[in-house]
Amino acid sequence: MGTNADPDFASLLDDLFVAKKTHEETSPKPSVPFDYLSVADELYSGRIKVASDVAAAEYREASETFEAGFAALLASLDALASERAETAEELLPIDPEAIARELDLATARASADFSKLRRNFAFHNHPDRVAPHLRQRAMVRMQVANMLIDDAKRRAAKAAKR
Repeated sequence: MGTNADPDFASLLDDLFVAKKTHEETSPKPSVPFDYLSVADELYSGRIKVASDVAAAEYREASETFEAGFAALLASLDALASERAETAEELLPIDPEAIARELDLATARASADFSKLRRNFAFHNHPDRVAPHLRQRAMVRMQVANMLIDDAKRRAAKAAKR
């Protein structure tokens, strides 16, 4: 490049363009020239003849290969679908009554009991602790559980004041 100790931007660009031109001049040319227009002209000229029975045989063979491959793909997808159906996990309920039964709110009396219930439920059901495809459902379960625990905590506090 340049030999200037403090080159300006324009001289730096000039040096880069000169270096690019010298590189282009020394790069090898393609070993086989290829003219796309002459190939297209040759194809459309009619000088290339393919027997119709040969072409039909090629299409038939390609079609059979495709159909066999497609059938194998469908069979593997069916096997995968049946395997997934067998291993499908049961989704945890988001119904408030089911979550209330799971929390067993009737046994909790003190504020510490409700906090312990909340921590235990979060340990098993927090969205960060479940598979990505179950996170939305876990978030709803956590919201419902927190709402139920807060409501039970308020009711227990009112009952204690009486």
